[in-house]
Amino acid sequence: MKDNMLSNGYSLADKVFKKLEEEILNGALKAGENLTELRISARLGVSRTPVREAIHRLEQDGLVQLTPNKGAVVVGVSEKDLRDIYAIRMKLEGLASRWAAEQISEEDAKSLRDILELQQFYTDKGDLEQLRNLDSQFHERIYEISGSRTLRRTLSSLHHSVQRYRKMSFATKGRAQKVMGEHQRIVDAIAAHDPIGAEAATNDHIQSSADNMLKNLGLSGGQED
Repeated sequence: MKDNMLSNGYSLADKVFKKLEEEILNGALKAGENLTELRISARLGVSRTPVREAIHRLEQDGLVQLTPNKGAVVVGVSEKDLRDIYAIRMKLEGLASRWAAEQISEEDAKSLRDILELQQFYTDKGDLEQLRNLDSQFHERIYEISGSRTLRRTLSSLHHSVQRYRKMSFATKGRAQKVMGEHQRIVDAIAAHDPIGAEAATNDHIQSSADNMLKNLGLSGGQED
């Protein structure tokens, strides 16, 4: 296997970057942990070149810090990062829902309701992994319906950045059922071509998610559900 480009069009550096990014965001690689090129290359079965490139990209994204005599150290996502992400998500996801409400079709509305039905099924089963996946699908579908590729790319990145904390959020007692109700309000407003109502329902949902996340982390600003 070559280090430059794979048959699927992704370089090895891309694959290493995505793997390390995933491990940092899901907590497998923790803040303060050293990333050693030799150890990573051995673990992933690649040479040190793509590992070095991936680490530099992680530094550019603020997920690791290159420190003299220590090499690459995991920074992860800070409290300020989390607060900023949710504040930005509130503005942009509200806009996505507003735009989606302005142009949603019956087929689009059905696709959102289908996701809600699956969410209810897995909420009843208590399957947190499936609920997290369906939550991502729900938000991604709204981004698609909004019709803005730029908004979709930006929001997908923000949503991905808090995946570890979203998983914690769903584990909170009663949170999954509350999310169902919040999602239902969003879908009802979007399907009714109510942009103002869709934006308001989305803002309420993101604020509720932020409050729950902060409470779970023991940070100030969280509110009781």
